[in-house]
Amino acid sequence: MSLYCSLLGAAVGMSLEHSEMLLHASPLHDVGKIAISDEILLKPGRLDHAEWQTMKRHATIGGELLGTQDSDLLNMARSIALTHHEKWDGSGYPEGLQGDAIPIEGRVASLCDVFDALTSERPYKKAWTVEEAMDEITKSKGTHFDPDLVEAYESILPDVVQIKEQFSEWSS
Repeated sequence: MSLYCSLLGAAVGMSLEHSEMLLHASPLHDVGKIAISDEILLKPGRLDHAEWQTMKRHATIGGELLGTQDSDLLNMARSIALTHHEKWDGSGYPEGLQGDAIPIEGRVASLCDVFDALTSERPYKKAWTVEEAMDEITKSKGTHFDPDLVEAYESILPDVVQIKEQFSEWSS
């Protein structure tokens, strides 16, 4: 996921320094999940309303854990933790930020995290194909995702798939 973020950052014109910072900050996007019980994290079925409300807290908890630092890297990690579940149309969480009010690093991490989650097996679902995941992401362009980022992601998809396949081989 972090390699996808770095590639996407570069594809949308981020400096080498900024896209490298994405590479190192984005793995902390879900650090707040350390405060969520395994019963919720590993539940094989859909979460009920109360469980979902608990799960959603991981973004805020991650931001609190990372705090405000003197480190640009940790401040980016905090921003990503807080905003990777915000949606372009304002329907995300925890703040309901909309459009460009969502920091670019949060928008990048959101798209890359969703692609990674959709194409990976989880306790509650089978892995989707790359084509199925991209169909879903494309359908969510302008609602969940920044339209410009979706277009840029489509342009780097061959590189993303190569990374995905490389890491799949290592885990086999």
